[in-house]
Amino acid sequence: EGEEGAGRMKSESRGQSNAAGEVRRGQVILAAYLIVSLELTFLFMQFSVMPYLAKNLGLDSVGFGYLQTTFGVLQLVGVSCSLPLTCLNIILFNMLSSVGSVFNIREILRVMKFPGVMEIFLVKVLSGFPMGLFMVMFSIISIEFFGLEAVESGYLMSYFGVLQMVVQGLVIEKLTSRCTEQTLLRLSIFVFAVVGLGMVLMRTVWHYCIIVVPLVFAFNVHGTITDSILTKAVPSSDTGAMLGICASVQPLTRTVGPTLGVILYKQFGVSSFGYLQLIVNVGLFVYLLKSKSPLRETKSH
Repeated sequence: EGEEGAGRMKSESRGQSNAAGEVRRGQVILAAYLIVSLELTFLFMQFSVMPYLAKNLGLDSVGFGYLQTTFGVLQLVGVSCSLPLTCLNIILFNMLSSVGSVFNIREILRVMKFPGVMEIFLVKVLSGFPMGLFMVMFSIISIEFFGLEAVESGYLMSYFGVLQMVVQGLVIEKLTSRCTEQTLLRLSIFVFAVVGLGMVLMRTVWHYCIIVVPLVFAFNVHGTITDSILTKAVPSSDTGAMLGICASVQPLTRTVGPTLGVILYKQFGVSSFGYLQLIVNVGLFVYLLKSKSPLRETKSH
């Protein structure tokens, strides 16, 4: 009886610890969602307000492009700067210990050598880069090309956000359960090319409201599928490194994008973003149709 009582007490304590662990896990997930929601809210507030603030301060589109490039550089190196700024008492130790892990080029090259990783990563970067240039410059385009005021630009950003929620929540899950990843990757590249053609013909904000529907679809499918393919192509121990490399694409675009975007916008107009989008993605679509990817044709779920 004593042994049975001890065993019962152990099982009860084990169950209590598991329940406490589940509660803590739920709290962490809830906190993470809250932090991400606040981050994205303030980020899009910055995107909406910054161009009008820059215009009131007398900055032209070229100066605004340089300002955005500065933001991109700070975002790109922010990981290594965050610890020294928040922990000044151990600044030297943190900087010396984090440099090798944050900017380890050899580690990045090692991960890229796995079969198919370099190919898909280049497709991810190249296919999204033209649209990244347009999105970086969109705040200026909304003022000068569409002639929108701050409130109207805010409504447009809200429309964009609602479309993203619908696509992420309702569309992508059904597609990934029915189609292979390679098929969805080719589909997103093709839709990107169609969006590029639409941007060439775009003249008013109403045209953009139509174009943004396939744009959001392609953007979300492309990001989800490429990240899924790349993380499955590396060992589980390298999944974190691969996700970090994928996450660096957006800061890299924000670093070099504003300067290139200003040049395209000033020299060739808004349609130049559409031509670049169309040419790059048509080329990538043809390449993906002809290439035999070493990655397996699997469904996401």
